[in-house]
Amino acid sequence: MYSKELLKGTLKTIILKLLSSNDRMYGYEITQKVKILTHEKIQLTEGALYPTLHKLEADGMVTTEIENINGRKRKYYKVTSAGSLEATQRSNEFTEFVQTMLLLLNPQLTK
Repeated sequence: MYSKELLKGTLKTIILKLLSSNDRMYGYEITQKVKILTHEKIQLTEGALYPTLHKLEADGMVTTEIENINGRKRKYYKVTSAGSLEATQRSNEFTEFVQTMLLLLNPQLTK
């Protein structure tokens, strides 16, 4: 597991990129997909996930659809076109950041 500080700075990027790669997902599905893809190195909590989803919705990055499944309401999240663009920008920025950090942590790579 990674520190909360690392996850906090990347949570929106993770969620937007995951939603961009899938048609729509509900909260628990998002947590499980992240857990599987990261071999359990990242485990999103409800306390981190849902406030971020609500913020993304308020910012117009995702929309929601409520569907009844076996008599229970399930809220699905879907990325908007603005959210998809944001996912790409954030992903590119993060990739560049990781490359820069690798240079800082391994200065011999620049020689």
